[in-house]
Amino acid sequence: MATDYEKNNYTVEGDNSDHGVKKGTGLGEAADIYGSVEQAEQYGYVERGLKSRHIQFIALGGTIGTGLFLGIGNAFANAGPVSVLLGYTITGCAVFAMMQCLGEMATWLPLPGAIPQYCARYVDPALGFAVGWNNWYQSSITLCAEISAAALVIEFWDQNQKYNPAIWISLIIIIIVGLNIFAVGIYGEAEFIFASIKILTILGLLLAGVVIWLGGAPDHDRRGFRYWKEGAMKEYVGTGATGRFTGLWSTLVNAAFSYGGVEMVAVAAGEAENPRKNIPKAVRRVFWRILFFYVLGSFIIGVTISSSDPQLTAEDAKGAQSSPWVIAMKNAGIPVLPHIINAVILTSATSSGNAFLYTGSRYLFGVAQNRQAPRFLLKCSKSGVPYYCVAITASISLLTYMSVSTGANKVFLWFQNLTTIAQLFTWCSICYTYTRFRAALQAQGVDRSTLVFRSIWQPYLAWTAFVYFGLIIVFNGFKVFTQTPWGSDQLTSFFTAYIGCLIFALLFGFWKIVMRSKAVKPAEADIWSGKAALDAEVWPEQIPKNALEKFWFWLC
Repeated sequence: MATDYEKNNYTVEGDNSDHGVKKGTGLGEAADIYGSVEQAEQYGYVERGLKSRHIQFIALGGTIGTGLFLGIGNAFANAGPVSVLLGYTITGCAVFAMMQCLGEMATWLPLPGAIPQYCARYVDPALGFAVGWNNWYQSSITLCAEISAAALVIEFWDQNQKYNPAIWISLIIIIIVGLNIFAVGIYGEAEFIFASIKILTILGLLLAGVVIWLGGAPDHDRRGFRYWKEGAMKEYVGTGATGRFTGLWSTLVNAAFSYGGVEMVAVAAGEAENPRKNIPKAVRRVFWRILFFYVLGSFIIGVTISSSDPQLTAEDAKGAQSSPWVIAMKNAGIPVLPHIINAVILTSATSSGNAFLYTGSRYLFGVAQNRQAPRFLLKCSKSGVPYYCVAITASISLLTYMSVSTGANKVFLWFQNLTTIAQLFTWCSICYTYTRFRAALQAQGVDRSTLVFRSIWQPYLAWTAFVYFGLIIVFNGFKVFTQTPWGSDQLTSFFTAYIGCLIFALLFGFWKIVMRSKAVKPAEADIWSGKAALDAEVWPEQIPKNALEKFWFWLC
């Protein structure tokens, strides 16, 4: 078995010199993965067009969407402030553990679409097939959820519905597709701008929340921990300790939806400049992002608004009217901020839709690289965009027009429930795949101390997060079993809670049985294909010229 040093010294320079492939190009990486330059020239390949600042801001704010601004309000109404704080904290710790696993794999071998390829290479081709298609439909449906939410948000300014929501849906779809179809750099710039707006807004909201909490708002009401005393952990299903526990448990699924897409950094690794430096930096910042935006954000909401406020669950609420942030500002006598927050929520929904179209298309590209989807999906434009993957994923967004007839809010909630379980299956798969990747490194003589990024407390973090996400999958629909007799509403709730389990099982079983795939042995796992081209690449070191550049290079 070749050592890590020996295999790292097999570079694409020698391998591709016979084919005339220029080192460091997308074509060089494609030749390394596809096996020949002819295949690479036939299909093309994605380009590393995402700069460091793109990756860092995608990591910091790329997936802050409607979950944190809108969805969290329903969780507060059901469970109370302390339950929401605990739910977001506990789930955040599990997400951090999962990202540690993914960060190590993505730094070792940054591939476009990454996750299904890791599953197929290190565990079983059937798992790669299931995860790839599961990720694709999850991203596609979440794209619909975000567009649906954006249409709902616009109604804040169109109270009388003078304009058909289909107009806004069409406009948002056109914008999102336009940002994805031309070059990955355009997508990166859009996400950089969107993420900057969201980060500045969150910082402003946190500061405003502290002012309201301490009595500095126009109403001069020092709230303190008043709302914790009136109902810190509300009863959800049952009474007493059981009711409070079910309230806490109900926040975990909501938190999982809010954290959805956090793995987007690894998906973008295959198109990132200098991934060995930028991906570890982004993964390390996930902890601070979780702590600052989600945990601190849920705390501030809990001390500035009552979980019993009827505005949180008002059925006729338009746009940001049901956002706990907006309600807190309105109750404190700050009238202008709701319009600003609504505009930011609109950009957040558009940003998240933009990001999920990107990730969905790259998951589809990754499945095609695994030879588990038609080969024409590998076809890329001259600028490195897999345009067939983008077009097919974008076509799913047409389902959003359902919201015109059934109500955007109901469709958004239905999509939210359906996609959360798909997200949890992805996270479980990442954690388990990491344990097999770690075993493959050991079996093939790779010393983990030589890795550019080595995740901490392994394999204990991986197994703990795996069990945690698995428990949420199994018990996410617990409420429906407490309601008798069953009617159409209960059947719908059961369907949305568990249909994702059936879909994943059918995908895995199809490839396992029909294609007769076998589990991958650690000693035979492919941890090398595609690595040579990246190892041959040399990225220039950034040397700051002044204090401002030093801060910018640290930030980005």
